[in-house]
Amino acid sequence: MKLQSKDESLVAFYENVRRQVELDKRAGGKYRLAGDGVRQYADKLREEIDRRRLQVEPIDWDSELP
Repeated sequence: MKLQSKDESLVAFYENVRRQVELDKRAGGKYRLAGDGVRQYADKLREEIDRRRLQVEPIDWDSELP
């Protein structure tokens, strides 16, 4: 599926948050950079992504990495 420029940007913003969450999990510890504000931002992005019927890998906020 060929994405328009605005769609590409929207997906890129969401993917950046997803990668940030993954890096936080890899870093371990109780302090994370991706807190509630980042989660709210990602939720808003996801709402728009869903509205536009774009496909992205969901952010796994809860699971721990081995």
